[in-house]
Amino acid sequence: MQRVLKTMTRTAMNVGSKAIKAGLRAAPPAGKRVVSKKALAPSANWTAGIAIGAAGPRRYRLYKPSGIQRDERLPLLVMLHGCGQDAEALAASSRMNAVAARERFFVLYPEQDRLANVQGCWSWYDTRTGRAQAEASSIGAAIEQICLTQAVDRNRVALAGISAGAGMAVLLATLHPERFRAIAMHSGIAPGVAHSSVTAIKAMFGQTATTSPLPAIAPDVRLPALLVIHGAADHVVAPGNGREAALRWAERVGAKAGKARRVQRGARYAATITDYRKSRQLTATFCEVERLGHAWSGGAAGQPYSDPQGPDASRMIWSFIARQFAGAAG
Repeated sequence: MQRVLKTMTRTAMNVGSKAIKAGLRAAPPAGKRVVSKKALAPSANWTAGIAIGAAGPRRYRLYKPSGIQRDERLPLLVMLHGCGQDAEALAASSRMNAVAARERFFVLYPEQDRLANVQGCWSWYDTRTGRAQAEASSIGAAIEQICLTQAVDRNRVALAGISAGAGMAVLLATLHPERFRAIAMHSGIAPGVAHSSVTAIKAMFGQTATTSPLPAIAPDVRLPALLVIHGAADHVVAPGNGREAALRWAERVGAKAGKARRVQRGARYAATITDYRKSRQLTATFCEVERLGHAWSGGAAGQPYSDPQGPDASRMIWSFIARQFAGAAG
């Protein structure tokens, strides 16, 4: 354990850490208060744990619905936080636990170690050194631990994340597409456009590479469907990254964009939605939210990285994922 901790400490001293600190951390909105975390869930439903993988030990939080029957197997949604957040902060801003209580599914919140990155950023971009793959492996270890110890249906596992968490979610799904039925990226960057802290910063400003050096997908493996949600007024991760992510995901299987549609509910921000399909099979959906910055759309009021005026991203994400689960079962 001491060797692991020493290795993680050395990693935290990476020359790229200053660039990531400056570029990936967005200051919480001024004057916002933080909602008490006691409102997250009853203690019996909200537990902590630790899993050990290739990147060392990683803590996690787990939400477990009440009243699970002995023969019942429930879906699992893995939620990855962004820079400047932790598991509890993402749970509080997204209110995904409330959706999970109503719809009955587990929610796993892996947490980046501050020794690995002082800002709590997942190293989704650092594929050249293998650091990104190691962190993805540690997240995978946490997922496997929950699948072994809880009443999880392995055929109904999905990923979601915001910002750096979104980049890590889609990288994990790229490395292991057979393990997941759906992925949701909120305010993130497409896989394959960065391989270092420098290229990550460029990507955040919309300067992405022209090629996407991603691993090949075996002919018998179905690429999980991808939902991309991005704010049109995002000044941390350029809005063009959202469309780029959906487009690159679709191109991998030859899916084409359908007609864009504009949707608005009540006084919430409007959104433009584009579906990418191949032979009527949905591959990706891009949802660009007008006036939304770098924040969870429809999130809890009073939370950093959260905008309650946007359409409810948590409901959209679960609705998208549930459709993929239903389609796989059929």
